[in-house]
Amino acid sequence: MNGLAVIIPNYNGKKFLKVCFESLKKQSNILEVIIIDNGSDDGSVEFIKEYYPEYILIKNTENLGFSRAINQGIKKSSAEYCFLLNNDVELESNCTNNLINCIEKDKNIFSVASKMINFQDREKIDDAGDEYTVLGWTKKVGEGKSSKLYTHNREIFSACAGAAIYRRSIFDTIGYFDENFFAYMEDVDLGYRARIYGYKCVYCSNAVVYHHISATSGSRYNAFKIRLAARNNIYVPYKNMPWPQLLLNILFLLIGFMIKYLFFVRKGYGNDYINGLKEGLNSLDKIEKIRYNGRLINYLKIEWLLLKNTVKSIYF
Repeated sequence: MNGLAVIIPNYNGKKFLKVCFESLKKQSNILEVIIIDNGSDDGSVEFIKEYYPEYILIKNTENLGFSRAINQGIKKSSAEYCFLLNNDVELESNCTNNLINCIEKDKNIFSVASKMINFQDREKIDDAGDEYTVLGWTKKVGEGKSSKLYTHNREIFSACAGAAIYRRSIFDTIGYFDENFFAYMEDVDLGYRARIYGYKCVYCSNAVVYHHISATSGSRYNAFKIRLAARNNIYVPYKNMPWPQLLLNILFLLIGFMIKYLFFVRKGYGNDYINGLKEGLNSLDKIEKIRYNGRLINYLKIEWLLLKNTVKSIYF
């Protein structure tokens, strides 16, 4: 079915829902809105049922994590495109139309990232596309810079799943979000996997979303978020790099982990970061590595991109 399915995971986000939902009413091409509630106890479910009964509501009895909730929504949807959206955002009126126009320019585009702007300070960018480096770091391009910048569309490594459109049919080819991740880095893993299969991701400069930064996790830095992200930073290269590429990059990854550890020591979260790395290493048996299947050219392109992004993240 043509059109767009909006998929929103929610966990105790009632205070954000009205602004988000009302901005959806100003969009075009939306066939269905699917809310996946992860066991909220703040009245979110009752609010949705009373004021937005036209929306499809999936109720989980506990917090199953971002990845699993999103997968529930994707599998429930019937539209050609899935728009994955955080509950703590507000969309400009032409956002979804611009995203669809962008993805339809090339059948090899798997996902399109929106221009995410700080909700509280709309003069600053939150995210203008994600890049991944050989150090195992993810960089939110444009973070903290003027919202007047990044006005041109471009190819990026992966899209932030907090406000991005995906071509639904490709999930059946490359797989869905890895539920072992629970939350954080799952969108980078998916973008990496898409590149292995020869697909690409682009940034759409005129699809604007205003985002409450770290509203769900509670703060930019906290023990839960740092531990989980550190664990998932182990999963991403292990899962997506074939053994020769992993051996080639292992020194860079170790340097990246060490720098991050020293950074979090200064923030008071050194032990949480180390515990996350340990958890990742001790649970690799849960992670299914992507099969090489002769995609040498795609891996070479990815390696070059990782190196280029590393240089850009250091000097720019």
